[in-house]
Amino acid sequence: MTETGRLVAAHAQRVQHRYIIHYPEHGPRESDPHYADFHAYKKNRRAKGQYYCDFAMEHRAGDFSECDLSKPLECHHRIIEFATMNAVDLSLLEHDYPGVSAMGVGAWVESAKNLMLLCVNHHRGAEGAHTASYSDYGASFYIRNLMSAA
Repeated sequence: MTETGRLVAAHAQRVQHRYIIHYPEHGPRESDPHYADFHAYKKNRRAKGQYYCDFAMEHRAGDFSECDLSKPLECHHRIIEFATMNAVDLSLLEHDYPGVSAMGVGAWVESAKNLMLLCVNHHRGAEGAHTASYSDYGASFYIRNLMSAA
């Protein structure tokens, strides 16, 4: 209800987010000693019979009807991307993830605590983790078809 007591009709609204991310200096992923762990995560999930889109499993009770399964699943960094790890304030990360300092941030970034599998739609699609704002992505956990490609 609006302040006047009238309902606002259902509608679509174009949303655009523009900002600059300040990436710290970092080497290429291929030369990172933990890059093999990134690939092993996917392989291990497949071997354990857990090769599925985590979005659908966690937020749709295993309903994959909104997933794009025509392409291979993609590995997504949940919290810290590889390219940003050199700027991580370990005291902040350690607060939420105890033991990171001992493990090393590089090892943690490529560990199961920071990785998940997503279909291309939920990773890089219009409603994906890398496309939608965090608030919209989070709302899409509970609202089907909240977003679409422009």
